Amino acid sequence: MRYETIILGAGAAGMMCAAHAGPRVLLVDHAKAPGEKIRISGGGRCNFTNMYAAPENFLSQNPHFCKSALSRYTQWDFIDLVAQHGIAYHEKTLGQLFCDHSAKDIIALLLAEMEKAGAELRLRTSVLSVAKTERGFAVEVEQDGKREVLDCANVVIATGGKSIPKMGATGFGYQIAKQFDLPLIETRPALVPLTFGEDIMTDLKPLAGLSAPARVSCNGTSFDEGLLMTHRGLSGPSILQVSSYWREGDPVSVNLAPELDLKSALKTKRQENGRRQVGTVLGDLLPARLAQHLAGVAGLSGNIADLADTALDHLVATVTGWSLKPNGSEGYRTAEVTLGGVNTDALSSKTMEAKEIPGLYFIGEVVDVTGWLGGYNFQWAWSSGWAAGQAIQRRDA
Repeated sequence: MRYETIILGAGAAGMMCAAHAGPRVLLVDHAKAPGEKIRISGGGRCNFTNMYAAPENFLSQNPHFCKSALSRYTQWDFIDLVAQHGIAYHEKTLGQLFCDHSAKDIIALLLAEMEKAGAELRLRTSVLSVAKTERGFAVEVEQDGKREVLDCANVVIATGGKSIPKMGATGFGYQIAKQFDLPLIETRPALVPLTFGEDIMTDLKPLAGLSAPARVSCNGTSFDEGLLMTHRGLSGPSILQVSSYWREGDPVSVNLAPELDLKSALKTKRQENGRRQVGTVLGDLLPARLAQHLAGVAGLSGNIADLADTALDHLVATVTGWSLKPNGSEGYRTAEVTLGGVNTDALSSKTMEAKEIPGLYFIGEVVDVTGWLGGYNFQWAWSSGWAAGQAIQRRDA
């Protein structure tokens, strides 16, 4: 059978594209169910978009590339679609929107939209090869041991990145890009916990499980969100965010009192009861174990009354500019997304089509566009999938 469009990857971007790409669309995936990363996202509630989604919330070698798709299919468009399907949702924090009930509601929405559009879905189907033909493309697939070559005019690569391989993630989309001589931006894990060597972890391990508000900075970018100490290093939203900007050898700076005039607070406590220990006083403002640790990092002990202003300044500098040098990250195993991917210079920002290969499209995470934590990557999936789908539908009309 000849299809107009074959989409590889039944994730967020692929399903969105299938719902908009017009007639005779086939969506193929090797998984046993569609939208598996959607299902596990947001603790099972799916942080499906962010009310504040804008181009500045995305990383790319070309920061302008995402503007076209994001402006033509916005977060408000997807929110309207969620409302049309009667899905209850709420804002958790910082514009992050979650389903009230289950992430499966978003999968059901996408399947319903695909069914309405007449798109066909084939699961447990492996893609063996994609080849250019005179009429378009030949896609060889295998299902239940049976191989078949499918003809189509358009192929959409929506296979995602390398993150969370236990969910079936592979580098297949990058292989297709290389096959067709599309350039790639080096890939790396992003939105991922950072790890530290034993020299640092010896002191940090006793703090595992502690969390605190923090401002975490790296390479000129800062995020004010929660910080979590783990047995391997640091995690929490602020660390996941800054991990996209971190590179090997770079330090990260942690401010554990971002909204507090710490020196004034410590001076007040010194006046009120100067006979208390430095770490104990700091523990009024921070988690107690963390406060004792930071007092030790600053090399300060004894009564707070015995500390001169210069010593207080040193303590404040330690708490607000705690510098740590990660030795790595937890890698693709726990990374929420993959940074880098298909170089946007090779793609049309309006259609997501390869400039030199008509009919070949790349959407979603496989492209060098990576969002912040908080629903931004789902919005890129919706916007890029919609953009490619609309372009295909117009082209085939």
